[in-house]
Amino acid sequence: MSEALHELGQHIEMKRTDCVIAWDVTYGELNIDVAPTNIVGFVDFLKTDASCKFSSLIDITAVDYPDRPKRFDVVYHFLSMYQNHRIRLRLSIREDQMVPSITEVHPSANWFEREVFDMFGILFSGHPDLRRILTDYGFRGYPLRKDFPTTGYTEVRYDEEKKRVIYEPVKLVQEYRQFDFMSPWEGAQYVLPGDEKVEEAKG
Repeated sequence: MSEALHELGQHIEMKRTDCVIAWDVTYGELNIDVAPTNIVGFVDFLKTDASCKFSSLIDITAVDYPDRPKRFDVVYHFLSMYQNHRIRLRLSIREDQMVPSITEVHPSANWFEREVFDMFGILFSGHPDLRRILTDYGFRGYPLRKDFPTTGYTEVRYDEEKKRVIYEPVKLVQEYRQFDFMSPWEGAQYVLPGDEKVEEAKG
């Protein structure tokens, strides 16, 4: 399998030198770094080329590296059921940079790109309906960015008196912020502080 993927990597690099920045085979999958401007044509090539036939889009996601000039990696996963191969594409972009939508090649990219927009704030140019898909209307921020607070900014609850959803700034009681790590962890192969509670309970 690894040899076949290396041959495939060489084939793709030779055919699309305008797109491929670098490639490698890791954990039985072919990984290719791609130039963002050529992503649509490259994805179309992967879908139609007889040696590739990556006709199934599995997922689109992103990774946030806040300290890098090119803050985000947008990652695409494809499957070729014809060749029994998987491929991962990765492109690096700045925070203010847009990524061309691949919905014209893979219509199923519609919701994947909306999710990446919703969670990371990455914009896809040419997308037919780029709006949030998981968070609520009026949601502030992008939850999967590293600088997004784990508690969020807004608390949403249903008010029984007003019979509607209420939006309020997050208010956490102090007890919520304190964690008791002294309880025993079942099945742990190591001893944690506080595990003596188990012996005291048994005694």
